[in-house]
Amino acid sequence: MAKRRVMVPAEEVDLSTVKYEPEAIQAPHLTGFVFKLFVRIIEAPVIGSLIISYLKKQNRIVQMLRNTVIPEAPMFKPEFPPQEPESGVVAVDEDGGPEDRVESSLKCLPHYDLAGRWNGDQALPFQYWKIRDYAYAYRSRLVTPYMVAERIIPIIEEFGSKRPPAPLLISFDAEEVRKQAAASTQRFEEGKPLSILDGIFMAIKDDIDCLPHPSKGGSTWLHEVRSVKKDAVSVSKLRSCGVIFLGKTNMHEFGMGTTGNNPNYGTTRNPHAPERYTGGSSSGPAAIVASGLCSAALGTDGGGSIRIPSSLCGVVGLKTTYGRTDMRGCTCDCGTVEILGPIASTVEDVMLVYAAILGSSPADRISLRPSVPCLPILSSYDGLNALGSLRLGKYTAWFNDVNSTDISDKCEDVLDLLCKTHGCEMVEIVIPELHEMRNSHLVSIGSEMLCSVNPDCDDGKDVRMTYDTRTSLALFQSFTASDYVAAQCLRRRIMYHHMEIFKKVDVIVTPTTGMTAPIIPPSAIQYGETDMQVTGYLMRFIIAANLLGLPAISVPVGYDKQGLPIGLQLIGRPWGEASLLRMASAIEELCLKSKKRPASFYDVLKTN
Repeated sequence: MAKRRVMVPAEEVDLSTVKYEPEAIQAPHLTGFVFKLFVRIIEAPVIGSLIISYLKKQNRIVQMLRNTVIPEAPMFKPEFPPQEPESGVVAVDEDGGPEDRVESSLKCLPHYDLAGRWNGDQALPFQYWKIRDYAYAYRSRLVTPYMVAERIIPIIEEFGSKRPPAPLLISFDAEEVRKQAAASTQRFEEGKPLSILDGIFMAIKDDIDCLPHPSKGGSTWLHEVRSVKKDAVSVSKLRSCGVIFLGKTNMHEFGMGTTGNNPNYGTTRNPHAPERYTGGSSSGPAAIVASGLCSAALGTDGGGSIRIPSSLCGVVGLKTTYGRTDMRGCTCDCGTVEILGPIASTVEDVMLVYAAILGSSPADRISLRPSVPCLPILSSYDGLNALGSLRLGKYTAWFNDVNSTDISDKCEDVLDLLCKTHGCEMVEIVIPELHEMRNSHLVSIGSEMLCSVNPDCDDGKDVRMTYDTRTSLALFQSFTASDYVAAQCLRRRIMYHHMEIFKKVDVIVTPTTGMTAPIIPPSAIQYGETDMQVTGYLMRFIIAANLLGLPAISVPVGYDKQGLPIGLQLIGRPWGEASLLRMASAIEELCLKSKKRPASFYDVLKTN
């Protein structure tokens, strides 16, 4: 008979008795034909359910969800208590024009010597061109958007013809790009650019609608059952600012993976090391930004899908508060853990794009009552004072649970330098029930994904999915209604613990991932792979932001001994994007001299 476990109410948990338990996932690592065979077995009616049941028991999923009495009521979507306003910020109108918010964001940025950067010493440490660099080049007639488009197009086409395939984009129309670039060029010639984002090249993840492209979600069939009739709300806002959309990026099928492996179209390679993964599921957005071909991209994040690839590719990725950005027009617009956000090469570019796309949907305004969106003022001493008053929460035992001390050491060194330079305070915290948090997230995202594809699976589309997606489906189909309710009860407990932590600190700091970019096994190219140990390391620190709807940002802080990027994650209070952007900007400045040029990098703005 199973042992019955009764949890005490969350407010009665004695934090002094909490001991950190390293995660130990029990699951086979499979690729190639063996993986294909394994999927066929777990999809079989009897033996499959037995194998899934065994794996769930080995990983304590059954014990947590079915043999445990949880005293809290379920919380089916994030519920936030009222938040104190941030200091050193400017409020923006989410109902106003996106170009007006972008202009407000621009005024918040510190001085930048544009002419000096363009004519500067090329021997200086590597830096990406910023959006402000492109705008300066366009306004100074040094280059036009059309000229930049003609430099980008052949590179994109070359990526699409590689063998084995390794596309950055899986939907691309060169003539459509030329049309947008020509229109932007004409606006500059007439002296009427729409905003500083006019002529800026961006890519859109394949689960966000962007005309005239289909939205496939990285699959081979989603566009057959879901047509795209208009831009997603976020894309529409960017289009009104003059952004040029290159196309739809590659991604892990349906977002159900952390590596970016995609046998359907080919697996995007990491610009820092082409034999390694980009991370997923926003693999294409992170890679195309890291390679220099785009200033920014839009991704979605239901389980680290913006932050993981941003960390592994050495760029910046922002996951906004649940409800801060409007998900209408995304293939995942009905979930409770997923939100979209920008990926860019610098914090200020993330901030400019964020300013354009922010704005809650009408439904979220009613249920979430979001705080007024704010942007950090980075251009004054008041901003520095606001930075110095921030308290950082660090759970050391968890922070250090990585597969290489290169990661934890580099992150800790940067945080020590931040505190020394700006006067931030480091506070030791304890986060209880991390295993419960992981299982609550797994059941939540799994149930929501299953709900969205069930009608198509019944129509036989499941056999056209990749093998790792089918593995996930087999697990998700084993969850019961009681499992889902139990997971939502756990969600309320985890929210309580985090809101208590945020009474003591302003930001929780962790490495973004517990490992740097993993190697792509040659045997995984055709059929994909399942490696839950790698997934565990990549997702170790990111789940709270998704399950609880908290904002989080990944900012690059250096490299391991193999030259692979390391990311530092900042997790903030609900609606606290401004504080995250402020701290991320300071960290970026401290790490500026250590920046390295990716092995695969294209200077499309200045080619000499």
